[in-house]
Amino acid sequence: MKTTMNRFRLSSRCQSVVGLALLLVCALPSVSRAASESISLAGRWRFQLDREDVGVTNRWFERSLERRIQLPGALQNQGFGDDIMVDTKWTGEVGSDRWKRRPEYAKYREPGNIKVPFFLQPEKHYVGAAWYQRDVEIPPAWLGKRITLTLERPHWETRVWLDGSLLGTNNSLGTPHVYDLGTGAAPGKHTLTLRVDNRVLVEVGDWSHSVSDHTQGNWNGVVGRIELSAAELVSIEDLQVYPHVATKSVTVKGRVANTTGQTSTNNIALCLLDRFDARPRLPTTNVTVKWGAQSGTFEAELAVPGAAATWDEFNPRLYELTAWTDVRLDRQNAKQVVFGLREIAARGREFLINGRPIFFRGTLECCIFPKTGYPPTDVESWQKVIRACKAHGLNHIRFHSWCPPEAAFVAADQLGFYYQVECGVWTQPGNGKPIDQWLYDESERIVRAYGNHPSFVLLTHGNEPHGPKREEYLAKWVEFWKRDGRFLVTSGSAYPQLPENQYHVFHGPRGPHGWLGKDYRKDIEKLTVPVIVHEMGQWCVFPNFDEIRKYTGPLKPKNFEIFRDSLQERGMLDQWRDFLRASGRLQVLCYKEEIEAAMRTPGVGGVQLLDLHDFPGQGTALVGVLDPFWEEKGYVKPEEFCRFCNTTVPLARLLRRTWTTDETLIAEVEVAHFGAAPLENVATEWKLVSGKGTVVARGEFPVRTIPLGQGTSLGRIDLNLSKLAAPQAYKLVVAVKNTPFENDWNVWVYPAKPDSTTAADVLVATALDTAALGRLDAGGKVLLLPAKLSSEHPRLRFEPIFWNRYMFNSQPQQTLGLLCNAKHPALAQFPTEDFQDWQWRDIVTNARGMALDDLPGTLRPVVQPIDDWNSNRRLGLVFECRVGPGKLLVCAADLEKNLDQRAAARQLRASLLAYAASSRFAPKVEVTKEALAKMLARNKPSRMVQLGARVIEADSEDREHDHLAAHAIDGDAETFWHTCWQPKNDPMPHHLIVDLGREVSLKSFTCLPRQDQANGRIAECEFFLSNDPKVWAAPVAKARWSNGGQLQTVELKPPQKARFVRVLVTAEINRNPFAALAELDVLTEP
Repeated sequence: MKTTMNRFRLSSRCQSVVGLALLLVCALPSVSRAASESISLAGRWRFQLDREDVGVTNRWFERSLERRIQLPGALQNQGFGDDIMVDTKWTGEVGSDRWKRRPEYAKYREPGNIKVPFFLQPEKHYVGAAWYQRDVEIPPAWLGKRITLTLERPHWETRVWLDGSLLGTNNSLGTPHVYDLGTGAAPGKHTLTLRVDNRVLVEVGDWSHSVSDHTQGNWNGVVGRIELSAAELVSIEDLQVYPHVATKSVTVKGRVANTTGQTSTNNIALCLLDRFDARPRLPTTNVTVKWGAQSGTFEAELAVPGAAATWDEFNPRLYELTAWTDVRLDRQNAKQVVFGLREIAARGREFLINGRPIFFRGTLECCIFPKTGYPPTDVESWQKVIRACKAHGLNHIRFHSWCPPEAAFVAADQLGFYYQVECGVWTQPGNGKPIDQWLYDESERIVRAYGNHPSFVLLTHGNEPHGPKREEYLAKWVEFWKRDGRFLVTSGSAYPQLPENQYHVFHGPRGPHGWLGKDYRKDIEKLTVPVIVHEMGQWCVFPNFDEIRKYTGPLKPKNFEIFRDSLQERGMLDQWRDFLRASGRLQVLCYKEEIEAAMRTPGVGGVQLLDLHDFPGQGTALVGVLDPFWEEKGYVKPEEFCRFCNTTVPLARLLRRTWTTDETLIAEVEVAHFGAAPLENVATEWKLVSGKGTVVARGEFPVRTIPLGQGTSLGRIDLNLSKLAAPQAYKLVVAVKNTPFENDWNVWVYPAKPDSTTAADVLVATALDTAALGRLDAGGKVLLLPAKLSSEHPRLRFEPIFWNRYMFNSQPQQTLGLLCNAKHPALAQFPTEDFQDWQWRDIVTNARGMALDDLPGTLRPVVQPIDDWNSNRRLGLVFECRVGPGKLLVCAADLEKNLDQRAAARQLRASLLAYAASSRFAPKVEVTKEALAKMLARNKPSRMVQLGARVIEADSEDREHDHLAAHAIDGDAETFWHTCWQPKNDPMPHHLIVDLGREVSLKSFTCLPRQDQANGRIAECEFFLSNDPKVWAAPVAKARWSNGGQLQTVELKPPQKARFVRVLVTAEINRNPFAALAELDVLTEP
């Protein structure tokens, strides 16, 4: 076979002989070693823990170890190591102090009942050195050959001795450890000794998923292939393939290992095989290579045979390259690699694969493997992961701060899937520490091991780098790797956005500000290369307790057991499945909005969800629609997920979801299309469907060709709603006809003027006052809409908890949506399903969930906010009860203000009133007036309020947004003082001076941080006392706080007398120049 790309032409004799040899070689399996030339070392090994790290000094490699263990495997999984204790030192701490301190966890700190709430709990724990040893038999046929030892996936650093002689050390986290035994190992018995150390010996970061206990666990051992191999004295050590789509060719670069110690010149024959075509191909080039006493390199260009099909998600066509060091029919000299004819590029702000626009629909994989605690090394396991992703419309995985093994790449190559690979770090590079060189070394190893795989399309050093010199260091690292050309390179996931980056992974374009028909254009307007959204989503659901039985391996869900116990103690265990489904449906709504917003944004070239499946660590982050085993939880099918996450997604820019019959529904409709080719001459239709499935309106957009890319406008919907039945829920459906691509959005249509008149026998009250109690005592009906509830009743938000509140307890979200009794007659005129959909958004925003724990356990709310699984409070938004002879219906949402602008709130009020006036209003559970009064009681006035204290001086306050200094002592946790930040920040430090009105004896100060978010929370402050506001001595107390929303107390010992208090804020938690404080209070002596 002849090609115009040959650099070297074969002689006719060489063609015939080499051709015969390569025909045989090309028919071999796709591994470069033959079965007869490798020996598996899987099985029983001798073993010893080295707790005191004395094995090297005491020369354990020269003695026979005592215990027995199985390899491949991890020592912790086989009963070695320590039992979990309160003082176990984890790799990657989070919240241990909370677990050790809080009384609700006391019983889980007892010996024999240790349960941690923040990640899956291993049965055993061990960090340090461990020794593994076995005898090996070198066969006579290996005499004089070069022998190597391969440890496919050790964790972490290895050292190897053969018969007491040190062979070397290796500290790669992401690639096999390969040791050269040389040519001197005589046939017969030898002793191989291996030392594995899983301490964090290079500062990759304790939270890095390559080492952290939060996901795979910090295990000790070796998994995957453990084998000895023999090769000829001259063999091909490395083979890299660089595809060129335009010319349908490849550049081949190779390295020859020479252990003869002599220089020589010889031929390297190269052969390409199309894996989709069983017919072997003849050699396409013959390269003359001159190697030195130890090694040599070669380079050649080859034409890809046959049709030269490209590789991508739609057509994962693979080729096999075989290189041959001479023409002898010795299989050991053949080295094979698999590759695809694939190019990835960035053009402006879009990604191109093989010259065609692509959108990365991705999720993270954080080394989560509960059944083993380490990643699988077989292809079938990875095919399961990829198939689950593809079933949900994804085409991409980001490996967060770790690199997967070979099997993961093989599976992705075969199924057509794209990877972002990282070097196993979440740390601070650039400070001259060993991590700086290790990152270059590790990335070299990763690219050499996996760079030929077409699935390897993106590379970054790791996750969220920090430190003062990160930009300078990472800019050089990016430039270094851009030279390879087979993948795109960026500095880090999330940041920094460096000019050198070929793409950015950026956290800006995500979150609710782009939802409901909007997008993220403003977040990326200054960026000039494609953007992948960093860790999109992170929306939580309630735990699935049926999942507990799946954990048959070494990692146990003790956290789930804690959450289940808590729910049972609160009397709601029977509701957990309802909580899971309702919170899950809200989670899907949020993921849908966020993905669609990204697809509506030109310049956003992909998303990386956190996550399609749950993340069991960092406080337990139940953020997936799948569990950690990549299996469904039961509240969304893959087919539904694919409606908004797919190669082609119709998009309707609906700026609202609730309408009235005197309005016109307006929606701009577009499509994002990233298929294999444009959709030629297709029609697109829309329809509005009632809850019963009846099409009540429809239309069609003009036939057109839909090109590849985002933002293709299809047209506009203008639908007069005056003739629609209301109140009713509808579904707007947009479909590309004669294709599977269809998407939908729920909308609600309400009467323009609902009947909101109050029946004469129903009293609408805003407090449980004398009039309300009198009506109840007389056997009447009351609709109670509490005007103000105390801070003991959590504030509600539409969005569910982000990540989890164990780790981010300062976030405003405290709940997971609503569980609605949709069939309850109180909601008969307010169409809803059993979960919180968009019609609830205005209603729940700034409402409170009433804490009902002190009311009878049989009381189940009509509408129940689902609390954080860490607290499991019984909450109510709407509930009913009997109070003596009277009947009470309570709703904690604002159904009083601005109802002319709030159609959903107006309709809910009408529905509740109609129910209260009807004969169906018959509550079954009785609650005493005293219990209700206690539950509805407002907060006791603060001591500041009791004293009549006032702020007499503040260096700064945000008047524009009503965050005045006086709010710091008004006794209201919802208001707060914030220093001025617009149009510019007033600089630190900041201070308040408070006049208590008279001299009092002060025992302590309390400070409540702002409750809605973290910005401005105080990290460091000082307290001063005086009886003269112009004269201040040294501070009487200093405080330093971490980020959190909990009340902070500063004691004065002994108490001190003063009239004036000065608070000096010197630092904010994120080192911002502004400060905020919800409540400053004092505790005084009588």
